[in-house]
Amino acid sequence: MPVFNQAVFLDLDTVDRGDLDLSRLKACAGAWTMHGFSTAAETAARTAGAEIVVSNKVPLRATELAAAKRLKLIAVAATGTNNVDLEAAARHGVAVCNVPGYSTPAVVQHVFGLILALTLRLADYQRDVHGGRWSSSSLFCLLDHPIRELAGKRLGIVGYGDIGRGVAQVAEAFGMQVLVAQSLSGASHGQGRLPLDRLLAEADVVSLHCPLTERTRGLIDAAALARMKSDALIINTARGAIVDAPALADALRRGIVGGAGIDVLETEPPPPDHPLLAPDIPNLIVTPHIAWASRESRQRLVDELALNIEAFARGESRNRVA
Repeated sequence: MPVFNQAVFLDLDTVDRGDLDLSRLKACAGAWTMHGFSTAAETAARTAGAEIVVSNKVPLRATELAAAKRLKLIAVAATGTNNVDLEAAARHGVAVCNVPGYSTPAVVQHVFGLILALTLRLADYQRDVHGGRWSSSSLFCLLDHPIRELAGKRLGIVGYGDIGRGVAQVAEAFGMQVLVAQSLSGASHGQGRLPLDRLLAEADVVSLHCPLTERTRGLIDAAALARMKSDALIINTARGAIVDAPALADALRRGIVGGAGIDVLETEPPPPDHPLLAPDIPNLIVTPHIAWASRESRQRLVDELALNIEAFARGESRNRVA
C-alpha cells in the first residue's frame, strides 16, 4: 500500500507527452492529480492538500509552502532546484530532492549534434539545396561554405561535471584535444586545467557546462568572445544567462567568432524580439531547450522521481538537497 495519500504533479506536460510509463510514479501515492501546467495563481490551491508535490519548473515559494499544511516532500523533476525556496521548505519541515545526472547521454549527444551541424554548415547547405543552387550548379557539388574536420581541433570545456566529462570522452573519439577550464567555484583546479582566458584563446570549440551562479552570469560577454579565435564555435547547453546574448549576436554578425549552438536562453520561452532569434545572424543554431529531452532521458527522470519518493517513504535520504 502507498505510504502517501495525496500527491500532485504541477507541470507534467514539461516531462511527458503521452510517451512515458508513469506506473511506478503513480504507485507512490494513493491518489495523484496530474496537471499539465500550473500558473502562480493556481499553485497554492493545487498544493494545499498534498503530501507530495512534483514540480519541474513551477515555482514553490514561501507563500505556497505556508499554505501547504500537509506537505512532506517536494520532488523536483529536474537537477536544478532554483524554483524552490529551500529556506522556506526547511522552516516548514518539508524535504526537497532532485534528480541529478539523468540527462547526461542526451545532452552529450545534443552538444555534438550542434558541433557537427555548425562545422559541416548543414543549415547553409540545406538552404542552398532547397533554394535550387545545387540544381543550377555547373559542378557536381557545392563548396560555398567552408567545412572543417574535428580531428586535431581543440575543444574547451567550461564546467567539468558528469556532462562535461561525457563531452570530453566523445571529443577524444573524434580525435579532438580536450582543454578543461579551471573551476569557477573556487574548488581545486585540478592538474592540467587552464585559466578561462587562456582556454578561450586556444580552443576551436568552447562548450559550456557550468551552473548559473552570480560568478557565471554573463561569463561569456563581449570581452570573452573577443578572446576567442575568429572561426571558433561556442556551444551552450547549460543556462542561457551564462552568455551575454546581445554580445554574442554582435560577435557573430561581425565575424568575431565563427558560429554558435545555443539550446538555452535567459528567458524561456523567449520574447519574439530576443537578440538571438533575429533571422540575419550567420552560422547560429538555436534549439528550444531540448538537449535533455530524449524519450529515454525523460523516462529516467520519471523513474528517478519514483525512486526518490520511495526512499523518502522508507526514511532514507536519496538525492536530498534540503
